Amino acid sequence: GGGAYGAAKAGGTFDLVRFVQQPQVLARIVSAVFALIVFACLVGDGYTSRPEDPRLFCIFNDNEDACRYGIGIGVLAFLACIFFFMVDVYFPQISNTTDRKYLVLADLGFSGLWTFLWFIGFCFLTNQWSWTRVEDVYIGADSARAAITFSFFSIFSWGLLLTFAY
Repeated sequence: GGGAYGAAKAGGTFDLVRFVQQPQVLARIVSAVFALIVFACLVGDGYTSRPEDPRLFCIFNDNEDACRYGIGIGVLAFLACIFFFMVDVYFPQISNTTDRKYLVLADLGFSGLWTFLWFIGFCFLTNQWSWTRVEDVYIGADSARAAITFSFFSIFSWGLLLTFAY
């Protein structure tokens, strides 16, 4: 039911099965997995070297900012998902409506910001990948495409979190 910022009453016992079945919890788990995939792909195979040059460079058109951006928003999104997941666990126990209000507004603001940042990340990575020469990428092309794909999916998963927070 209704109540103060999404919860009818404070207190009660914690039911793990019921908790995990909540749509916002499922969306948060999916968002965390997408973020993990993006930054893991970029950390694992986002940097490569040429046969004539042993230095590592970003596979996205030699643009270090593209790799850093993808890794940065991926790591921060993953950490934020863990934080807000813990907020979701303790939210029914919070009786102060002001605290609930600030937590919901924080979730709303962060989800909105991260929806926008994932959109920018998708556009940025896609643009840099389109300018990448095929002969510069021996290993890591699949990881680059996976990072782009899951950046795109993250737009919708964070948009869904934004909707649930609203």
